[in-house]
Amino acid sequence: MKVQNLKLIAKTEEDLRVLSAHLQDSIVKTSEIANLKKNRMFLLQLNRFMWEDVEKGIFRKNKRIRTMLRFENILKATSKNVNQNKNDRFLDFLAIETFKMPDKNYEMNLIFSGDIVIKLVAEAIEVTLDDQGLPWDSKNKPKHDNL
Repeated sequence: MKVQNLKLIAKTEEDLRVLSAHLQDSIVKTSEIANLKKNRMFLLQLNRFMWEDVEKGIFRKNKRIRTMLRFENILKATSKNVNQNKNDRFLDFLAIETFKMPDKNYEMNLIFSGDIVIKLVAEAIEVTLDDQGLPWDSKNKPKHDNL
């Protein structure tokens, strides 16, 4: 069976919630995060857990795939608890939270485990998730404690 790579575009807060759900439990290395200030773009290259296929029962094994996450129209990027000198650290992605600010810009918070947050301020929501290449088997399926 041929795997179809996922490509999603978010232009609304609701679209971002869908993107966030697909990105849950992705892993990103700090060296694979880039803020391109001149281009007003913020990029992450993640190893995305393919929840959509596990839940449909398409694969018997757990799969991950490389995916590019691109934020455009970025005015400002800040982070909390990210040591930018440690390029080999892996961050576990949890969710994207979005807020419309009084000045009509959007604040998008990328939430990672360990109280790590990357805050992006953008003029508009324009985010693309684009899977790259072929998936590979993953030993573990992410587990979450019930609250």
